[in-house]
Amino acid sequence: MVIIETKNLSYTYPGGTKPSLNDVSIKIKAGEFALITGSSGSRKTTICRCFNGLIPHFYKGELEGEIRVADKDTTKHPTFEMAKEVGLVFQNPENQLFALSIEKDVAFGLENLGVPREKMRQRVDWALKLAGIYDLRERSPHEISGGQQQRVAIAAVLAMQPKIIVLDEPTSFLDPLSAKKIFEVIHDLNRKLGITVVLVEHRLDLTAKYADHIIIMDKGRVCQDGNPRTILGAESTRLIGVGIPKATLLFQMLAKDGLKLGSVVPLSSDEIAQSLLEAIKPHD
Repeated sequence: MVIIETKNLSYTYPGGTKPSLNDVSIKIKAGEFALITGSSGSRKTTICRCFNGLIPHFYKGELEGEIRVADKDTTKHPTFEMAKEVGLVFQNPENQLFALSIEKDVAFGLENLGVPREKMRQRVDWALKLAGIYDLRERSPHEISGGQQQRVAIAAVLAMQPKIIVLDEPTSFLDPLSAKKIFEVIHDLNRKLGITVVLVEHRLDLTAKYADHIIIMDKGRVCQDGNPRTILGAESTRLIGVGIPKATLLFQMLAKDGLKLGSVVPLSSDEIAQSLLEAIKPHD
């Protein structure tokens, strides 16, 4: 079942002289972990704003084409309705934080939905623990670090348990180890709860292995769309300027030197290490 679909979607920001999105047609299935990537200026954030109705309801501009999310035409449903279906984590967490305490920020969306108090308490605690910030719950979100603020923004969306979570570079303020932990949490939610994940990220070394589906954008257009191993293993993808995972690059270099490590393109250090061990293991 397709849960996000755009057809010939084009969008120009107010006062813009040329489209930021140009004839974008994509399909994302329910339960997928979809990764959207591309070089700086490829308009990845703009497409995210379309998924929850911020475009065209908040950012007016000129929108052409079709977009349906969770069987709703986002142009005909206000943003507060789409928020029940789509949770969006912004790149800058300060844009989402405003309450006097972290747990109140995480509870805000649930309060708006009228979730009973006991259930709200359970979901807030669950989300805080998943994000690794339960001990900070009584602190002000403006007294903590940028990385901790990102965890709060992620927890606020997780608590809502929407059908779709869209994350726009959600770990840009985190070190690689902390980012890895967050990505593992998101992947776990995708697998165990069936939540559709749309992740915008350029750090493919950390994220590619989780993806079922990759979409590569360039200057407002979709230039690659499909299986991550097929696309990231293609020479044409590297030429676009996408940061191919180092494991994939090593696999390609070794193949050129005559060392074949199998037909499955590795996307992570763990996968390339396993392939190398298999290649050097003595055979009877």
